[in-house]
Amino acid sequence: MIQFDKGPGAAFAKHFAALPDYDAIKEHFWYDWGPVFYRGRLDGSAKIICVASDPGPTERIAGRTLVGNAGQRVQGFLHKIGLTESYVCLNGFAYALFPSHLSQGLKLISQPEQTAWRNKLFNMLKKPPLKAVVAFGAVAQKAVQLWDNKGAVQVFETYHPSYHSGGAAGEKKMLADWNRVVTALRELITPDAGASTTLPLYGSRFAEQDYAAIPRIDLPFGLPEWFGNDAFFRKKRGMNSVSRPSPDDRHTLLWKAPKFN
Repeated sequence: MIQFDKGPGAAFAKHFAALPDYDAIKEHFWYDWGPVFYRGRLDGSAKIICVASDPGPTERIAGRTLVGNAGQRVQGFLHKIGLTESYVCLNGFAYALFPSHLSQGLKLISQPEQTAWRNKLFNMLKKPPLKAVVAFGAVAQKAVQLWDNKGAVQVFETYHPSYHSGGAAGEKKMLADWNRVVTALRELITPDAGASTTLPLYGSRFAEQDYAAIPRIDLPFGLPEWFGNDAFFRKKRGMNSVSRPSPDDRHTLLWKAPKFN
């Protein structure tokens, strides 16, 4: 069966088109590449919302959220709680934020128009199956804290999948906290049909088994079969198939295909 994401329905497409204008704050973002909105189920079947910070260069190629190295870590996280399709991934910002502008981003995330637009999106996804929101990193945590209609939906705050502070000790601390969240979510969320419920928790370092490829149902039609699985690049001590080159990172992306022979 050919699987691919057919894109948002009319209600979500209309809401995405109503994204507040970033022009006045564009100095903080890779603005000219445009916005990226979501990955996963918009049909009301999501049991969990994963929220990260902002889209990276791999996300720009796909037009979908959390599909690069960080997204493959999140996909592995979802597999550990027994979810293979009943989720949706979002970001605090629809545009890619310059990492050095994080402090400004944490202020901008609470702008009234940004908050109202984002909260409406959360509300559109708040259907009976939804049990939890996981906020990965400071931007996501601030965004979810500003959602005023969470009700009984439980919120878990943890480290961003690209967290790299503190070297090996920092990674160990991060993964210990991810284990905390995975363990709690296993008690809260019913696994998807056919999903494994016995995958191991994290060790002190990320292992390849902790990653999972982005499923085709999450990606638009026409991407190469290897897209969403950067295992090849990780073996070569890389991270992503797409990068922003300096000094023209505002207008150029480098996209590398793996060599299979």
